[in-house]
Amino acid sequence: MAVAEKDDAFANVNLKAYVLLVGTTLCWGGNAVLSRMAVGEISPMLLVTLRWAGALLLMLVFAGNAIRRDWCVLRRHVPYLAIMGILGFTAFNSIFYVAAHGTTAVNIGIIQGAIPVFVLLGAFLADRTPVALLQAAGVALTLAGIVIVATRGSPWHLLALAVNWGDALMVVAASVYAIYAVGLRRRPAVSSLGLFTALAGIAFVASLPLSAAEWVTGRAQWPTATGWWVVALVTVFPSFLAQIFFLQGVALIGPGRAGVFINLVPLFASVMAVVVLGEPFALYHALALALVLAGIALSERHSPKVEKRKS
Repeated sequence: MAVAEKDDAFANVNLKAYVLLVGTTLCWGGNAVLSRMAVGEISPMLLVTLRWAGALLLMLVFAGNAIRRDWCVLRRHVPYLAIMGILGFTAFNSIFYVAAHGTTAVNIGIIQGAIPVFVLLGAFLADRTPVALLQAAGVALTLAGIVIVATRGSPWHLLALAVNWGDALMVVAASVYAIYAVGLRRRPAVSSLGLFTALAGIAFVASLPLSAAEWVTGRAQWPTATGWWVVALVTVFPSFLAQIFFLQGVALIGPGRAGVFINLVPLFASVMAVVVLGEPFALYHALALALVLAGIALSERHSPKVEKRKS
C-alpha cells in the first residue's frame, strides 16, 4: 500500500506540474495573438508601459513579502537588475509589439519558439558552453525554420533581401531575450518572485521614456475599448499568471523537465492565431514549425543536465 500511495503522490505531482506548465505556454502563446489584436487599438510603447504597470501592481499585492525579504540583496545588484529588466522585459516586449504591426501571429509564435536555440548560441558565445554535434544540428534546423517563415517559404528571397520587416524584428526580439536568459545564470541569490517583481518595476520605469517618445512624435494611441481588454489580458496572463504557473511548475519537477514545455509555445500560438484571428496556416508554416520543434528537441535532448534550484 505504501508503494502505491507513493506512486499516486508522484503521479499527482506530475499531473499538477503538467497542468501548470501547459497553462504557462498557453499564456505565452496567447501573447502572440494579443500582440496582433493590439494593432490599431493601442500603440506599442504604451502597451508595454501599461502591461508592466499592471504586472508590478499585481506582484506587489501577491508577492510583497518576497520583495521585502529579498530587498537587502536586490539593492546591491541594481546595475545587474537594470540591464536584465531593460533587456528581458522592456526591450523584448517593445520590439515584440512593434513587430506585430508587420507580421502575423503565426509567424510571431514560430519565431518566438526558437528562443531556446538562441539561448544555446548565446551561452556558447558568452561562456563558451560546449555545443555537441547534435545540438549544432538542432540549431541549423531551427534557423532553417526561421528562414522559411521569414521568406514565406521562398528562401531565395534572401538574395533579394525581400524579408518581411516584422519577421526580422521578431528575430531581433528573440536574440534580445536570449541575452537576458543567458544573463539569468548570474542572478543574485533571491527568490524568483522577488527577482521578477524587481525586474517588472525596472521594466515599467524603463518603458516610460519610450511612451513619452511616442507622444512627442505623435505616434501614441490611447487604448480603445478593445485596447484596454488587450492590456488587461497581457497583464493577467502572459505577465502574471504565466510567471506564477512556471515558478510553481519548476518547483514541482525541476527546471530541466519544465523547460521542455516551452516547445509548446509556437504550437499554441499557431493554433490560436488560426482559430481566434482567422489567420491562414500555409504549408510553409507547417514545415517551419516542424523544423523549429525538431531543432529544439535535438538541442535540449543533448543539453547538460541542470540542477534544480530552490525559489
